[in-house]
Amino acid sequence: FAEPNSCPSCASDAESPVQWAQAVVFAVEEINRNPSLLPGVRLGYRIIDSCTRHPFTLRAAMSMISGGNGTCETTRPVKLIIGDVSSTQSIILSKSLSPLHVPMISYLATCACLSNRHEYPNFFRTIPSDAYQARTMAQMAKRFGWTWVGAVVADNDYGLLAVQVFQEETKNTGICLAFVKTLFREKLAKDVDRAASAVQASSARVILVFAWYVDVEVFLTELVRRNVTDRQFLASEIWSTSGRLLSNPQLYTIAQGTLGVAIRSAPIPGFEKHLRQLHPSRYPQDTFLRVLWERTFGCSPLRNSSSDSQSGPPPCSGTESLEGVQNGVTDVSNLRVTYNVYLAVYAAAYALHSLLACTAPNRSDPSLTPGCSSPDNITTEQLLEHLKLVNFTTQLGEKFYFQDGETPAVYDLVNWQRGPRGTLQYVPIGRVEGSQLIINESAISWPGDSNKVPVSVCTAECSPGSRKAIKKGLPVCCFDCLPCAEGEFSSSKCHRCPPEFWTNSIRTACVPREVEYLSFNDTMGITLTTVAVFGAVTTAAIAVVFVHHRQTPIVKANNSELSFMLLLSLKLCFLCSLVFVGKPSPWSCRVQQAAFGISFVLCISCILVKTIVVLVAFRSARPGSAALMKWFGPGQQRGSVLLFTCVQVMICAVWLSLSPPLPNRNFGIQGSKVIIECMVGSVVGFSLVLGYIGLLAAICFLLAFFARKLPDNFNEAKFITFSMLIFCAVWIAFVPAYISSPGKYSVAVEVFAILASSFGLLVCIFAPKCYIILLKPENNTKKFLMGKTQ
Repeated sequence: FAEPNSCPSCASDAESPVQWAQAVVFAVEEINRNPSLLPGVRLGYRIIDSCTRHPFTLRAAMSMISGGNGTCETTRPVKLIIGDVSSTQSIILSKSLSPLHVPMISYLATCACLSNRHEYPNFFRTIPSDAYQARTMAQMAKRFGWTWVGAVVADNDYGLLAVQVFQEETKNTGICLAFVKTLFREKLAKDVDRAASAVQASSARVILVFAWYVDVEVFLTELVRRNVTDRQFLASEIWSTSGRLLSNPQLYTIAQGTLGVAIRSAPIPGFEKHLRQLHPSRYPQDTFLRVLWERTFGCSPLRNSSSDSQSGPPPCSGTESLEGVQNGVTDVSNLRVTYNVYLAVYAAAYALHSLLACTAPNRSDPSLTPGCSSPDNITTEQLLEHLKLVNFTTQLGEKFYFQDGETPAVYDLVNWQRGPRGTLQYVPIGRVEGSQLIINESAISWPGDSNKVPVSVCTAECSPGSRKAIKKGLPVCCFDCLPCAEGEFSSSKCHRCPPEFWTNSIRTACVPREVEYLSFNDTMGITLTTVAVFGAVTTAAIAVVFVHHRQTPIVKANNSELSFMLLLSLKLCFLCSLVFVGKPSPWSCRVQQAAFGISFVLCISCILVKTIVVLVAFRSARPGSAALMKWFGPGQQRGSVLLFTCVQVMICAVWLSLSPPLPNRNFGIQGSKVIIECMVGSVVGFSLVLGYIGLLAAICFLLAFFARKLPDNFNEAKFITFSMLIFCAVWIAFVPAYISSPGKYSVAVEVFAILASSFGLLVCIFAPKCYIILLKPENNTKKFLMGKTQ
């Protein structure tokens, strides 16, 4: 097994790679001591430094799978590679090794792109994909209400794809990226300057940082130089637990309160003892260990006192030990990446154990991969197939397996807080298991020692009663606030109220609509009711006068019986208008139109018959026409009135039986009010009722018009003509007024038309007669009434 970590030495001062390399050594030695795992087989390893450079990575890998390339020591070809650290280098390795079916297990390559089994079928990893931590950061942004977030990421697959996943996760959630700046190692100073300027100029107070910890240190230092200290950072796993950053005094202020996603930590029993007992004499070829020794003890373990060379550190005495040394190598309090390396070695061992123990994977075509092999005939294809089905229990009692090359996503959530001595330390505040986010918010220390969650929005939330209006050319998080339209309320966005409700004055809630109809309590209802009652009382008074003077010529003229029927019908016309006032109900809606139609037809029928009587009477006065009055006597007159009225009764009966008027709640006329009104039901029925009244009125008007110049001192036809003119004028004006009047006003218009036309008939027909009866009794004679005009 190998961890491409080149034959050329390029070991740096970093302590983490030393611990990772020793995790491989410790795990291999532990497996070789385990009698139940790979019995009779000893594992070997080869560790090469890739120097985090693409050419070195590829050269190291090719060197290991070929058994040497002439430059380095020749060894047996390796069957599996553990590495690399970088996602970009892992992509290069996977694509290069995939045709050879060489499996590789990375312990730190987190790019989501590597989850594509079609592109990278030989790639496995013991660390969750970046997609999970990007989703975790998106969940934190949602949880704390951060809708305006900046991003500073590494200019490679690790950073760019993490931002892509973050954007996909926050799509349609109201969270926007204020800016995205990249950091590239080869031009770090220029990129850091651009990123710091973007952070300084932006209103975003939360900054997402996906980058290597060395680059992050330069970036944060630049922000300190610019005195930008009021930002909340979201740290990726690569720097969220970096001891180098935590121990940098320059960053104590700016980095306090940082929230980070950290690789979960787990103990490795016996590993600390292994590290304390390390000595270059046990591993003379370990370059990492030699550099560690020189840096820790200031001496060279490979030099002796007889060496003539005076350059470099002095030789070591051999008594140096790591027993009392506290540094990044011996610190096992939080084994994160190291534990991933440890798991990777065990996964490889269990895959090899399965292969050598003849427990072949369950394949649909077993001939494609032999079920077992001997140690001398292991092929990478066989090992790859067995690695896919690895399933074992760790020493901590946890199940370990690969699902499409991935392990279940488990993270720690950490918060950077001030320690007792003023230094920074990361404190666990939660955990991520799959898609479940568990946070202890009370344990979080926010930037500036504040106990309030930082606010990071482009535009503050609209106040209740208003809505968001997106600004053209800007992200959805930047908007204007506009008042909600009428009938809409808002707590976060405008919603239309239910039909029975309307918004309050500040449009924050829906309240029941005010119910409106033409009632007896409002001014209009009282006025119309008073006029109607006055009309009915006046009609009754005239009837009393006529009854008292029923034997006088002016009452007896033109069939007094018709006059009393006309007075009765007019009284009904006045009284039927009262049915229109009050809250509509099914019975009142039916009675309204029926009473109105029948009363007016009865009234117009009486007037029509009276007009016909006048014409017949004068026609019969001519020589040879005396028999006409015999054919249109009182009986025929009553029958005619009854016939005309029965036609209207039949129209109303059919209308009310087929499609009667019913009360309706009208929500669309006046916003804050619900209008209760009677709908006519059948427009045809309503039109026939009005049309029949109009037809009788038109006939009556024409006949009266023809009889207006008959030579009587009291020619009733003249007054009928005037009454019909008023009646027709009122009802012609009624139609457009009724159609254009909203709500209860349409009812008031109809009541007004009834009263106006009723008063017009009453005054024009009966006022002249009352004038003669009451004020000019001397003219109440047959001689005067029948006298010829000069």
